[in-house]
Amino acid sequence: MAALSKSIPHNCYEIGHTWHPSCRVSFLQITGGALEESLKIYAPLYLIAAILRKRKLDYYLHKLLPEILQSASFLTANGALYMAFFCILRKILGKFYSWTPGFGAALPASYVAILIERKSRRGLLTIYMANLATETLFRMGVARGTITTLRNGEHYLRKKCPFVLHHSCHVHVLFQRQPDFGRGNIDEESRCKDGLKGFTFSALRFIVGKEEIPTHSFSPEAAFAKVEQKREQHKEKPRRMNMIGLVRKFVDSICKHGPRHRCCKHYEDNCISYCIKGFIRMFSVGYLIQCCLRIPSAFRHLFTQPSRLLSLFYNKENFQLGAFLGSFVSIYKGTSCFLRWIRNLDDELHAIIAGFLAGISMMFYKSTTISMYLASKLVETMYFKGIEAGKVPYFPHADTIIYSISTAICFQAAVMEVQTLRPSYWKFLLRLTKGKFAVMNRKVLDVFGTGASKHFQDFIPRLDPRYTTVTPELPTEFS
Repeated sequence: MAALSKSIPHNCYEIGHTWHPSCRVSFLQITGGALEESLKIYAPLYLIAAILRKRKLDYYLHKLLPEILQSASFLTANGALYMAFFCILRKILGKFYSWTPGFGAALPASYVAILIERKSRRGLLTIYMANLATETLFRMGVARGTITTLRNGEHYLRKKCPFVLHHSCHVHVLFQRQPDFGRGNIDEESRCKDGLKGFTFSALRFIVGKEEIPTHSFSPEAAFAKVEQKREQHKEKPRRMNMIGLVRKFVDSICKHGPRHRCCKHYEDNCISYCIKGFIRMFSVGYLIQCCLRIPSAFRHLFTQPSRLLSLFYNKENFQLGAFLGSFVSIYKGTSCFLRWIRNLDDELHAIIAGFLAGISMMFYKSTTISMYLASKLVETMYFKGIEAGKVPYFPHADTIIYSISTAICFQAAVMEVQTLRPSYWKFLLRLTKGKFAVMNRKVLDVFGTGASKHFQDFIPRLDPRYTTVTPELPTEFS
């Protein structure tokens, strides 16, 4: 462990912005690059989200661009302010300590940045960064020998986290008077009236279907009325059958006379058809998601390697995600229907059992990121449950504080021991800074004992001796 009191006399040019000696110019370059990448990230993200949510024209005209700019400003500020506080701390302290290049500069920068972001997104960002920081701290402990890894521990986590998903999400739903993360006061008006809100609820409802979410009024009379109305519309407007329609007709013909329990809310289908359609729907979604993610890389090789376009559609990862989502939904729905038949009632306990059994589907698509995220959601859920029961205190603005500390931990790892950072996040930092995060003078930081230059052994920055406080390690082109 690097001693906190140990220091080095180098300036910010020698350690941080080695590509240019001016702090102002470096700050502007980081800002420009971060803004460009932020817009590339958030513009398509918000546009696709708006299309999937079937937003009205008014949203595209008045809200889409401001939301894109606000989130892009948040991400830009996170990178740019880090560079600013990096230089400010060096000027204030007069030297670098082991904590200043990473944690010290990132903590105030991330705190200011998260305040720019919309409140509705702060909770999701906090959970993501918190589980990333937890994973980073764990790897730091393993690298130092202070933590012993459990054999097959990651496999155990992956197997149990699908259970955590449904257990935590349904606990969210059942405890409907849940305070929002980060609000200043807890009163009846500030509590969530409809249970779980935001991304998690939307994702859960999209995956398992609104029939399995007990947070909306759903009367049998209204359901049957909608079914009859749809049938009349199909009779009035006969349309040419497409591929999806043919598949649906085929499934209906197989399961036409299947059973449906009186407690089931899927009034348009019987239980067998309900499970089969759920599998086909989510398998298609998973397959299309992976195809869309591979489109940019495939089109880059369109002219040089045209054969790579075939891998866009016939790729193992495409089918893995589809199999995971499809089997996840079908097992969950099938178990829920089976328990309704066995117990002759609809109980919230079914969600826990169904979610646990649906964990088998994780064998098709193993993801530590998903597991860590779901584990974080469970901790958040239990915290809210404790607040409702009066067992734990409520901390105002907890989301901003946790986000700031978590981000600072990850930046500390990115500077001092990048080998402990999740590779995907390291690539994200390189993209956000246009590769400038990789040109820090980490050989000088090796004195703190964290192996900062472990993956940068061949890199030595070419510094101008006129702006350095310590003679550079090797002669440069400057005289």
